[in-house]
Amino acid sequence: MRAKKLIVLMFAALFVAAPTLTQDGGQPTIAILRYGGTSLTALAEKGILDMLEAYGLVNAAERAVLDEAEDLKGERINIIYGDADFDIPAANIMVEDALDRGADTLLTLSTPVSQIAANIARQMDDPPAVIFAIVTAPYFAGIADAPCIKDSHIAGTQTEVPYDEFVPLLMVQDPDMKVIGTIVNLAEPNSVFGADRITDLGEELGLQVEVTPVVAIADLPLATASLISKGVEAIVLPAGYTTSNGLRAVVETAAEHRGIPVFSISAQHVYRGATVGADFYSLYREGVTAARILISHLNGDIDISRLSVNLKPGFTVAVNLDAAAAAGVEISDELLAFADWMIKDGVSSEGVTPELPEHGIELPEMTLEERRASDLAFLAELYCTDEMIAEQQAALDAKES
Repeated sequence: MRAKKLIVLMFAALFVAAPTLTQDGGQPTIAILRYGGTSLTALAEKGILDMLEAYGLVNAAERAVLDEAEDLKGERINIIYGDADFDIPAANIMVEDALDRGADTLLTLSTPVSQIAANIARQMDDPPAVIFAIVTAPYFAGIADAPCIKDSHIAGTQTEVPYDEFVPLLMVQDPDMKVIGTIVNLAEPNSVFGADRITDLGEELGLQVEVTPVVAIADLPLATASLISKGVEAIVLPAGYTTSNGLRAVVETAAEHRGIPVFSISAQHVYRGATVGADFYSLYREGVTAARILISHLNGDIDISRLSVNLKPGFTVAVNLDAAAAAGVEISDELLAFADWMIKDGVSSEGVTPELPEHGIELPEMTLEERRASDLAFLAELYCTDEMIAEQQAALDAKES
C-alpha cells in the first residue's frame, strides 16, 4: 500500500487539468485513426480495446461494436473510428474530420497518420492530445525531436524496428553472402529510414547493398527483377506500406529465380510468403501502452507534456519453411535456432495466427486498483525531468551547429 501511495505522490507532480472522465460538460471523444487495416494494426487495437474494457470505459456490448471498427457513442466515452485505406490524401481528410467531429484526443496508429495529426495539431491554438503508436521513426518523421523534446500535447510509444538484429540474420543464413537488395518508397519516411539502416548495417557486415526505388505496388515486380539482375542473393524489405501491401509481388518474382530468400522486417509477413520475418515484439503491448497513456490522461493522472516517448525494445524471428522449400531455399540450422516460431505444412509451431500474429496477447489478471497502480508505475518511468529535457535539447543544438 505504501508503494501505491508513493506512485500517486509522484504523479501529483504531473497532474494537469486534463479532460477527465468525471468532468462536467460531456463525455470525452477519442478518435482512433489508422492508415489502413493490417494484422499489425489489429494487434495494437486489441491492446487498446482490452484496456478500455478492463477499466470499465466500455462494456461488453460496446466492445462488440468497437471490434467491428464502428463509431461508438458510449455510456462513458465516445469513439470515432477512422481508416485511410493506405491513402495519404484520405488520411489528411480523416484527421480533419475527426477534429470537426469534436475529438478531444487523437489516438493515431502508424507513422503517416501520426505525422499528419502532429502537423495539423501544432497549427491549432487549442490542439487535442495526440497519442501515437506503431510509429517506427518519430524523430525522423518530425513527430517529435527527441524523447522529451516534443509538442506539449503529444505523447506516444515508438515501435523500434530492430534493424541491428534483423540484418545480421542474413549472415546467419549464409556466411558467404556477398550482395543483397532492398526496395524503398521515397514518399514513406519509415521506408526511407529502413532502407538507410539496411544499407548501413549491410555495408558494415561487408555486404554490397543494391537499392531500388518504387512509387507504387505496381512497380514491385520490375524492382525485384532489377535487383535479381544485379546478382543479389537475398531480397531484404524495410518497414513500409508499399512493400508490405505488395509483398506477394516481391515473393512471386523472387521465386521465379530459385534460391533467393525474401527477408522482411515484419514477422507476420511469413504468412504472405516471406521466407524469414523478423520484427519488433510486441505490437499488442504497444496498444496497451498507448491505452495506458490515454486512460491516465483522461483521468487527469498525468501531464503528457512531461512524458517521454516510450521505447521498450523487443525482437522476434519467424521462418516459413513452406515458402523456403517452394523457392528452393534451404534454411540453415543456425537460423532455425533463432526462430521463435515457424510455419511448416501451413501450421504455426506456436499457434500464432495470420489475423493476430503474436502469442500471449491477453492482459494479466488483476484488480482495477492493481492495474491502475501498475500503469501509473509504468508511466512514472517515462517522466521527463528538467535535467533530461535540458540534456536532450543540448544534444539537438549541438547536432545542428
